[in-house]
Amino acid sequence: MRSTLGAIALFALTLPALADEPTLKVGVTIFADATVQTSPEIKDADGNTINMSAFNVSRAYLNVTGSLNKRISFRITPDVAREAGSGSSLAGSQNFRLKYAFAQLALDEWTTKGSWLRFGTQQTPYLDYSEAIYRYRFQGTSFAEREGYITSSDNGLSARYVLPGDYGDVHAGFYNGDGYSKAEVNDQKSFQLRASVRPLPKSPLFKGLRATLFYDGDSYVQSAKRERVIAQASFEHKFVSAGVETIATKDRTSVSKPELDGNGWSAWATPKFGHGWELLLRHDDNRPDDNTNTHRRRDIAGVAYWLPELQKVATAVMVDYDSLSVTGKARDTRYGLKLLVSF
Repeated sequence: MRSTLGAIALFALTLPALADEPTLKVGVTIFADATVQTSPEIKDADGNTINMSAFNVSRAYLNVTGSLNKRISFRITPDVAREAGSGSSLAGSQNFRLKYAFAQLALDEWTTKGSWLRFGTQQTPYLDYSEAIYRYRFQGTSFAEREGYITSSDNGLSARYVLPGDYGDVHAGFYNGDGYSKAEVNDQKSFQLRASVRPLPKSPLFKGLRATLFYDGDSYVQSAKRERVIAQASFEHKFVSAGVETIATKDRTSVSKPELDGNGWSAWATPKFGHGWELLLRHDDNRPDDNTNTHRRRDIAGVAYWLPELQKVATAVMVDYDSLSVTGKARDTRYGLKLLVSF
């Protein structure tokens, strides 16, 4: 009897591991707010002077992720956003559209852990990386996206390579260039490259220090350049996270029009006081065209409470001030109550 049991045990040990089984996970991301615009005042339909106010759900994602096996995974994320086109019969409605839909091949077995190839509607290299450090997209989009220079998702083919020893990573790809919310209209494609370096990955104090360079080379039409170069330095620590970035842009929508050269910068910090409490302090400064005097400055300040001790759930409530000044226009100032739920 013992010899029989021993033979069975030996046979079980020599059997190959069971094949990977498909997995499926569902998550949700919600951005909601209540906002009051204190300036400029506007007129209502009856001619009364009012301060605009509204309850909004600016974003609602349903994240479906999974894998076919240990090498092939996927993500599908529908995005619910408000239709703003005044000529549409759906104006003002919440529309259901596709934000992410891609397949990914893990390259862990052949290169470094965390390296992959990705095809489909996917995150672009810079914003996905940057907003993992700057966690306040639910307050409003980050500098380069809010100024309309880059988009968070696009259709394309990309690859990521993780440097050995946790020294950083490189993410590059070819994309349509106009973002996931627009259809491609010509043969011009965007090449995007982000390289990030963590110079002191073993240092207890400076492990969170990173330097990043991002390039986006594209054209509106043939010989009409659309180019962005961003340099960023960031630092993450249990007491504070902070970042500063500069951007240089070139835009020429047609060969019959002059090229616009712009530049700008943004700096932010989130001091952390423990027990889930944080401050957000941010300043954006942008000149869309060096040949004009147009200057855009944005100041953001807020107090946030992140619910602590939640497993795989990010939930935060924030009270914020957001003020934009543009040369020749009245200052746009808003106060809001913002909510994030993500799991």
